[in-house]
Parts: sequence; structure tokens; C-alpha cells
Amino acid sequence: MQLRISPSMRSITISNGVVDSMKLRVSPPPHHPPPHHHHQPSAFCCSYRSLLYFVLFCACLLPFVFIRTAIVTLEGLECSSLDCLRRHIGPTIFGRGNNNSKKLVKELYEVLNQVDSTEVPIPSNLPDSFHEFLSEMKKNKYDARTFAIRLKATMENMNKELKRSKLSEQLYKHYAASSVPKGIHCLSLRLTDEYSSNANARKQLPPPELLPLLLSNSHRHVILPTDNILAAAVVVRSAISFCSEPKKLVFHIITDKKTYPGMHSWFALNPVSPAVLEVKSVNQFGWLTRENVPILEAIESDRGVRSHYHGDRSVGIEASGNVRAFASKLQARSPMYISLLNHLRIFLPELFPNLNKVLFLDDDVVIQKDLSPLFNLDLQGKVMGAVETCKGKDKWVMSKTFKTYFNFSHPLIAENLDPDECPWAYGMNVFDLAAWRRTSIRETFHYWVKENLKSGLTLWKFGTLPPALIAFRGHVHPIDPSWHMLGLGYQESTDLDEASKAAVLHYNGQCKPWLDIGFTELKPFWTKHVNYSNEFIKNCHILEPL
Repeated sequence: MQLRISPSMRSITISNGVVDSMKLRVSPPPHHPPPHHHHQPSAFCCSYRSLLYFVLFCACLLPFVFIRTAIVTLEGLECSSLDCLRRHIGPTIFGRGNNNSKKLVKELYEVLNQVDSTEVPIPSNLPDSFHEFLSEMKKNKYDARTFAIRLKATMENMNKELKRSKLSEQLYKHYAASSVPKGIHCLSLRLTDEYSSNANARKQLPPPELLPLLLSNSHRHVILPTDNILAAAVVVRSAISFCSEPKKLVFHIITDKKTYPGMHSWFALNPVSPAVLEVKSVNQFGWLTRENVPILEAIESDRGVRSHYHGDRSVGIEASGNVRAFASKLQARSPMYISLLNHLRIFLPELFPNLNKVLFLDDDVVIQKDLSPLFNLDLQGKVMGAVETCKGKDKWVMSKTFKTYFNFSHPLIAENLDPDECPWAYGMNVFDLAAWRRTSIRETFHYWVKENLKSGLTLWKFGTLPPALIAFRGHVHPIDPSWHMLGLGYQESTDLDEASKAAVLHYNGQCKPWLDIGFTELKPFWTKHVNYSNEFIKNCHILEPL
């Protein structure tokens, strides 16, 4: 669209770029006779005022015409005449849309809504890609209903396959998490061999002159049960590196019989001075016998328990299943939950009868701050200090209730527990053993474990935390969540800034930092405390991440 004004300001020509569509001639003042142009019959005269109104109208109209013309062009329509533009521009300018197009869209929506509420069988010959789907639609010339049915079947089938893949991924992660990496297995074997051949690897821990410190309540005692030598080394090294007074730290590492020689060798050859450290095997605790703890024998010998924890993990993989629920079930069925090391914490008052206050750590944590203030924490008469897991921004890790752990369809649970009660976390806990000895926590714990065995393991879904949640009810003092950040073994979306500020990072979950399936961006918090220059670590090809 073009607007040309003559130099003399006597005429205005409007054209579409090819032919003149309209020419306006302005009339001269009254004392001049109007000229005659017989060769332009389409011209007509108008006054200056009329011209002004017309120009104002065009000034308002032309921007809309230009925008609509541009849209028509972008839509791929070729218009070479004003009549074409009128057909496409006119309805928009004057509020008249394409009724046929709107009707078609409305009918398509109606068909889709009808099919959405209809059960559609999934045939075996569905297309594998959008290109195949489009080719099939063109070839068979589907009507709207057939198209909608075919589309729904294709999408439901793809969603089913996607869920199945995610469930399989969780199963493979479970297998990877349950296995021992070759490097860590090698480390244990080499250190065990060193224990038998090297007298320095067998030297007493701690030295005889420091033995009284193992019972001193003026020192800060850290208890660490583990059968993972590398993980234990990281926990101890990170705790000492941030401690303001390492000479007051006393570590009690408890391991199983087969790991004991290797664990002892590591800390005998890599002393932690000025801190104090002892390594003990569970069989070295005289009190920890089957006569004193009959529930342990029941757990290990019960056929249902062994089937639950050692049975076929792939049972229950259904495409309609919830991925997170399935991952939780797999985690709960880990054999570690029936190991003696995992039950040790409930016997702490008996295992350490001379100590009054201890800090209990899992082996999948790393320390980033001085933990000394935790030993001075006022528990206000409670037995344990722990971080609650019902208050937090994280919807997966820190928004749990008792309903997350217990089966409230069982009458015994429904009658005794509140589904909305706030749970707490294991992994980093302060225990007042003196206050604990005045309670019946251990008896309550054993009672509920027995009830779960009687019910066929139907009272709760997860390992050893649920009976502890019941046993410690009314005995827990909440501590600030910044002391204990959870979930680094569950999810990749952990806030790295928050993680860097937490006192203790807990890699609870399948993706441990020493495994290949560990999250790449979360591993450095842990790996920076591994001594990759150590000869045993190098010889076992435990390599520093690039």
C-alpha cells in the first residue's frame, strides 16, 4: 500500500504498488477556476478540510492494515491484489473471523473430549515416532474420531514404556547400590593381607597411654558403625579437619568380623593424631550376645524376613506403578537393614556404659563444620537430638509424616499412631545416654519389631527407622536443619549453595558418592577428603575424579 502526495500538494494518489487505485485532487481557492482533466475520470475534488479528515483516517487505519498484511505474509498466503487482501484482512478488521476454521477446531475438541473418557485398547502396531504417525494418518485418511483414538493409544503406550524404563532404572540402581565396587573390595583385601604380614598394621589402637580417654566424659565421643573402610576414612578425616579441638575427639569405629583386620590396618597405618580412635568388631562386645538380644536371632532366622530382604527385587515392576514408591520399596528391601551393624544404635547405652553423651554418625556422611557445639547442646531432658523431616522446602526429603513410613490401614498402627506426626532423621544424632538409661526405649523398640514379624512385615515399609520412630516418641529434641542435610543419594537437584553451608551432608539413598551412579555435581563434597595419594588406594585403582 503506497500513499503519494504531489509536490504542489494538489493531489494524493493511493496505490497497491502496481496500479493507481484512487486519486484525490484538492480544489483550489475559489478565485481560481478549477482545471479540467478529461483523461482522469476517476479523480474528484474535495476541500482541504475533507482532505484533512481523510488523511487522519488513513493514518489510523494504515498501521492495522500493515500489521495484518505482514501476518498474512507470514502465514504463507500470497496476495497480489487488493481483493485478496480484502478477503484476508477484512474479517479481522471488522471483527468477522473465519467461522469454518472455528467450527472445525470446536468439533475437534468435542471429539477429543469424547475419546478422553473412553477406554482405548492399545494395539500392537502403533507407530514409534511422530513421522510414522503422520504418514499413517495421511495414508489411511483417518476421520477425526479415528485420529483421536489412534493418538490416545499412541500416547498411552509411550507413557507406559516410559514408566517401565524408569522402574527398570531404579531396579538397576538398586543392584548397583547393593554391590561392592571393585576398588573398595580390593582395598579391604589388601589391608587385610597387610594386617597379617605387617606388625605396624596390628599395633594397638589407641596406644596404651591413651586408653583411659575412651571412657572420659570430658572428651567428645563419635560412634561410627561401618564395614566400608573408605567411607570411614572420609568421615574421620573430614571431622578432624573442621574440628577446633581435634585432641578432644574420640572415635569409636565398630565393624563386622570380616572387615575388622582391614579397618584396623587402615587406621594403624594412617594415624589420626591428635584425635583418639579405636576400632572394634561387634564380636568384641561381651554384652552383645544372642541371649541379651534375642530379637536379632529372630530377625535373621525368620523365613519371611529372609524372603523379603533377599528375594526377587524385580517382583512388583508394573508399568502403572509409581516410580518413587518403587524406589522406596527397593531401598527398604536392602539386606543392610537386617545386619547387626544397622541395629547397633538401639544398644548404645549398654555398649558404652561409661559414657554420658555421644554423637552417632552413619558412614555415608561427610563433615563440613566443627561439630563441637553439638556436644554442648541442651537437649532439655530429652534422649536424642535430631533434625525433623516434616519441615522444609524439599518436597521429597523434608516433607514427610508418619504416614510416609507406616501402614495406617493396619488396625494396630491406626490405633496407636498419628498419621500427621512429624518424623526425624537417622544419620547424625546426639544421644544423652544417661537420660536414655532411665527409659524403656529399647524394650519398646523390640516390642514393635516383634509385632511387625508377627504381622508378616505389614506394619511398615522401611527398614529400622519406623520402630525407632515409635520407641523414641516423646524423647526427641529437634535441632536446626542446617546441622544435617539429607537426600544427597536420592536426588540430583540438591541446592549446591545450601549443601556447601550444611554442617553434615548425608548421602542417604542409593547413589552413594563412592559409586559410579553417584551424582556428579554432589561427589566433590565427599571426594575432596579422599587421600588419593595413599599407596593402597592407588594400587586398587580408586581414581580421583577428573
